[in-house]
Amino acid sequence: MEEKKLDINSIIGFVIIFGLIMLMLYQNQPTPEQLAAEKAKQEQVDAQKASEQNTVQQNTVAEAPQINLQDSTAVANYKSNIGAFGFTTPSEATTKLENELVYLEISNKGGQIIEARMKQFHTYDSIPVYLVKDGNAHFGLNFSTSDNRVLSTKDLYFEPSLSQNGKNQVLSMKAKIAADKFLEYRYEMKPNEYLLDFTVRSQGLNGMINASQPIKLEWELKGIRHNKSVKYENRYTEMMYNYEDGKIDYLSAASSDEEIEEDVQWLSYKQHFFTSILATKKNFKTVDISSENLVEDENKAVKFTKNFGASIPLALEGGEISENLNWYYGPTDVEVLKKYEEYGLDDTIYFGWGIFGWINRYVFTPFYSFLSSFLPYGIAIVIMTILVRLAMSPVTYKSYLSQAKMKVLKPEISELGEKYKDNAMKKQQETMKLYGKAGVSPMSGCLPAFIQMPIFYALFMFFPTSFALRQQPFLWADDLSSYDSIFEWTTQIPVISTFYGNHIALFPILASIAIFFYMMMTTGQNMPSQPGMPNMKFIMYLMPFMMLIFFNNYASGLSLYYFVSNLITIGIMMVIKNFIIDNDKIHSQIQENKKKPKKENKFQKKMREMMEQADEQKKAGKR
Repeated sequence: MEEKKLDINSIIGFVIIFGLIMLMLYQNQPTPEQLAAEKAKQEQVDAQKASEQNTVQQNTVAEAPQINLQDSTAVANYKSNIGAFGFTTPSEATTKLENELVYLEISNKGGQIIEARMKQFHTYDSIPVYLVKDGNAHFGLNFSTSDNRVLSTKDLYFEPSLSQNGKNQVLSMKAKIAADKFLEYRYEMKPNEYLLDFTVRSQGLNGMINASQPIKLEWELKGIRHNKSVKYENRYTEMMYNYEDGKIDYLSAASSDEEIEEDVQWLSYKQHFFTSILATKKNFKTVDISSENLVEDENKAVKFTKNFGASIPLALEGGEISENLNWYYGPTDVEVLKKYEEYGLDDTIYFGWGIFGWINRYVFTPFYSFLSSFLPYGIAIVIMTILVRLAMSPVTYKSYLSQAKMKVLKPEISELGEKYKDNAMKKQQETMKLYGKAGVSPMSGCLPAFIQMPIFYALFMFFPTSFALRQQPFLWADDLSSYDSIFEWTTQIPVISTFYGNHIALFPILASIAIFFYMMMTTGQNMPSQPGMPNMKFIMYLMPFMMLIFFNNYASGLSLYYFVSNLITIGIMMVIKNFIIDNDKIHSQIQENKKKPKKENKFQKKMREMMEQADEQKKAGKR
């Protein structure tokens, strides 16, 4: 029976592509040394924050305590402690703002949003999607008064006033020191919009706010879990920001991180498929941002993913505060975010870097949106995969043709290996001459792999960023953006639970089987190992196993793509082998090429002369 083998360059190309997968899987997993360094850094940061807190407390003349509003004495003490802002009567009431898309609840205490709920989306367990709830978020200003009090607006009580501006709902929250002197948070909600106008301003506080002390806007939020796999969700939960006129960057999604950035236009606390964004019409001069990782293991008991924080110094204008901002509470859906062109909020979605991200953003995302507009979402993936593989079939043909040429030359290469077995340099020279005469490039089997890399990586990033796949069923998968579990268990099994999870997903199994048969076709089963070269039989078994393990927690849509893609590739290769490639014709063509005079270019001539010179020096050394 004829033995099938894969030339080493094709092997290298395939390993490069698979290495790209492994790089993506491992890039978010810190080493023990990194974890230790991060822990030491965090301890230092915590110690510094604790020191700063102590300093603030020592300088604080009055800090608003928790009070019983039914106790008149407690209320009187509260007003006395906060000074002039005691003009506003304390009340624990809340005000609701809602349109067709978002429900918001704003508390009198702090004047801040204490609940933000998506009205059209639910989590994997049918609970409404909350971005803010039960104290997971805090927003406020910290400032000093002229009578040396250090106040935080989250401890102050605001007076609400709800009105209409055309079809828009307007909520004014005022913390007053007099009837016409106040600090105001103004919310304006438009119909069918996720973006909320938000103004922070003061009136009549000139001289009352101590301009010599920093005024800081503080915003903290703990990301609420929304997905089945908290580790998978956490991998794509990160803080992103726009700075220096359009540059986009992010804090580490793998571990705790902290940065100070300048000239920031917006901050996005991205929770995979949903995001909370604070944007400004005049850029923040500096922002101290932080992200703390809260997920250690895959566990259904984990409720939060990351703890985000931002501290933003504000400047007074004529002794008053004046900031025109926007809140966005909504999906990380490119079709929704790109409507807000003034801020470029669609950049909060990470499509990938360089050309890979460009292909994902401007080719695959709109192409899939087009297909899914008239096809079921799973079928759209299958059709897109078929079309991509057909488009790449010329590359597959080139790769298989290269293998066929190398196969025809194998007997002659083996003869050269035997003839010059004691002279590696001469063997290499003669082999390269043979390639040149036959018109065969040893790199031609590797180049198709490099050509496919941008497509491969773009699709790898497409499935985690595609909001369209969220909670869309296909066959046995109830959500193409999450794993397709066919069996689950609750017991935490060491190592297995960490790397594989507490479930078995079927699409990764099918994809692994498909890639195994693909490798069987291209490498064969009886492959002798060569000294210094990888054991290809081992790789043939290792690669499907690695895919089986690491894709178990990934989006089922991604595994569906690889399953269909490998099936199609196998089919294309069988067609090429049985109906297109003619080994006898290839052999005849190679023999004809050998008869033709081969003109060397300057590079080839230089390489030949260098190899001959090295060979002569080697011979001279033996004399």
